[in-house]
Amino acid sequence: MVKKIFLVCVISVLCINLSFAQVDFNKQYFNAKTLFREGKYNLAMESFKPLTQYDQNNVFTEYASFYYALSAYNLNFKAVSKDAFTQLKTLHPKWEKMDEVNFWLGKIQLENKEYFVGLKTLTLITDKKLQKDVDQVKRNALRDITDLETLRRINIEYPKDEIVATYLAIALSKNTVDPNNLAQLEAIIGTFGFKKSDFIPEAPKTVHKDVYSVSALLPLMVSTLDPSPSMKRNQNVLDMYEGMKLAVDTLSKQGIKLSLRAYDTERSNDKIKTILATEELKNTDLIVGPFFQEENKFIQEFSLNNKINVFNPVSNNAELIAGNPYAFLYQPSFEVIGKKSGEFLAGYAKKKNCIVYYGTSKRDSILAANFNQTASENGLRILSSNRLSRENFGKVLTMLATPTEYDEFHYPKQFTLKKDSLGSIFVASDDALIYAKVLSSIETRKDSVIVLGSEAWLDQAVVDAGKYQTLPVVLASPNFSSSDNAYLKAFTKKFVKTHGRAPTTYAKYGYEFMLFVGHQLKKNGVYFQEGLSATNFIPGYLTEGYNFQFSRDNQLIPFVRFKNGKRVVIEKR
Repeated sequence: MVKKIFLVCVISVLCINLSFAQVDFNKQYFNAKTLFREGKYNLAMESFKPLTQYDQNNVFTEYASFYYALSAYNLNFKAVSKDAFTQLKTLHPKWEKMDEVNFWLGKIQLENKEYFVGLKTLTLITDKKLQKDVDQVKRNALRDITDLETLRRINIEYPKDEIVATYLAIALSKNTVDPNNLAQLEAIIGTFGFKKSDFIPEAPKTVHKDVYSVSALLPLMVSTLDPSPSMKRNQNVLDMYEGMKLAVDTLSKQGIKLSLRAYDTERSNDKIKTILATEELKNTDLIVGPFFQEENKFIQEFSLNNKINVFNPVSNNAELIAGNPYAFLYQPSFEVIGKKSGEFLAGYAKKKNCIVYYGTSKRDSILAANFNQTASENGLRILSSNRLSRENFGKVLTMLATPTEYDEFHYPKQFTLKKDSLGSIFVASDDALIYAKVLSSIETRKDSVIVLGSEAWLDQAVVDAGKYQTLPVVLASPNFSSSDNAYLKAFTKKFVKTHGRAPTTYAKYGYEFMLFVGHQLKKNGVYFQEGLSATNFIPGYLTEGYNFQFSRDNQLIPFVRFKNGKRVVIEKR
């Protein structure tokens, strides 16, 4: 009898305890939820944590796990929160609130800069009510990405995502000097129907005139000039201006009227400010200049504020026109020269091993970096890329022309770098000490290494002209004029008749530049942007031509070699 009473008591106690246990789960969950609502996230985490464990009487496991993770997020314990949400997905994949789990997990991943996995997590959400919040999370994450290539890769992964496309377009619009950026931006705008002016400041509707005014802001230094026939310190500037004036005369005979106005900047920022303050300059149709980089800031600001196109006739520095849709480089940028050189040499050189030499200037570094990337993408193997300073110029001879074997006459017949093991050398420098050593080394080696350099080498007369004929040298030559060119012959004759001497390189620049500008104004009006972008080839007069499609600098570069004493174009890119 006693045993029966004891057994009944034990069973009764167990039932009571089980009943209390069920009540405790409810009580503890709602207490924890109250702490969460009050923003007491530390206490809420402590209260939710025991409820995250499985128990057949605990119906709050999934909810407790969710709010535990959310409490951790609100305390900025993102690693803990991420682990908790991940575990919840793993243990309870069919939970009814899984869309919210994916939302918070994706949000954390994006905030941790895990862009690809975060966006993938957000694509798992099917609840349309969450879409507005999802979009905002994506915007917050993508607007913080500063690396253009990362945005490009995300766009490749999610080509139909409008938010991704928007932020890629914003990033591309910050550097439309690069034609690849501009072309991709145009494609995105077309695909998604974006408003073009939101990303690309559009020039006003073009205007055609009977006479176009062109204002040349150049350091003519008139007050320092003397009447003697001797060379002046700014002779290049004077020659270019003389070429421009002759072109205006030629254009006039072709029915194209230009009013060329010269303003002497005197290499003074104060003088430039004074010129820019004149009312007549605000009414000009085109500004030419500046000649020197330090003068650029004021001219670009004036151009942008007054919506006046400005053309720099001599610089290759894309930074000078960045951020100004009215600014153009007549010459190719350093970036373009590097990229086009990489494309050319990758296709032209039969052996795919290449060495690169460049100097310490920013210009050389930009050329080399763009060449290396493009050449590698096109199958050229860059064995080494060598930055040379005055202290280590000898490295060229050490690498290329150190003999290891001699013939019977004691002439080198083998070198540290084996003969015919190298296909090409790209010299990303106009420093004569660099390219002269390279050419001397190639002459010593007597093998078939192609050297790719710059047309500027010819103006320095450091290397004997005959070596360009006998050595396998190719020159990137955006300003190349064939000796058989009828325009060149006519210009030379006209210049000699006018000035009593042969035209210099800068006189040719000025003449060709003004012919190009004059015809563009005549054909496309004051705002010639759209017209320039409409075609990928515009014939030149003294030169081989131009390509300003999706670009604000010339994209066309002829590559030339000497044959039978003359330079000839072997390829244009």
